[in-house]
Amino acid sequence: MAATLRATEPPRFRAFIGLGANLGPAREQLQAALARMAALPWTRLEAASSFYVTKPVGAQGPDYLNAVASLDTALGPHELLRALLGIELRLGRERPWPNAPRTIDLDLLWMDGARRRSEALTLPHPRLFERAFVLEPLAELLGHLVPKTTDPVLPSLAQRRKLALDQGIALE
Repeated sequence: MAATLRATEPPRFRAFIGLGANLGPAREQLQAALARMAALPWTRLEAASSFYVTKPVGAQGPDYLNAVASLDTALGPHELLRALLGIELRLGRERPWPNAPRTIDLDLLWMDGARRRSEALTLPHPRLFERAFVLEPLAELLGHLVPKTTDPVLPSLAQRRKLALDQGIALE
């Protein structure tokens, strides 16, 4: 009897992506980015947070519109990062100087607890727990998703509230 070969499912990961824009039609840019992430190969958009208006942190320019998305993906960290950078490019992202205002910004924040440090990618994102514009939408998402043991553990509500007050954030 011949052995039957079975295709195995590649491993899947939960990735959290930070989205931000403060130039042009920010809402439309975030929605376009979400649609493009949902269309990535071997990827499903699990959920997206509400949109939050935030003051620039460590930068100049108009207020940002921010959100966080959760992806279920078989892409590896570097593959996903390349895909996100491609979406930014297709949506008109330019990088004239560090922290310049932007039409779209997509940051790979967390990927199933993976730890990476390379020139191209650091996981978890090095400022993940310092930014209210990431923590508030991420907390919202985590409250709606089926929990995984590899999900990030966020600072306390009191710490997040202080950060949100200091940095200026509000629901759109």
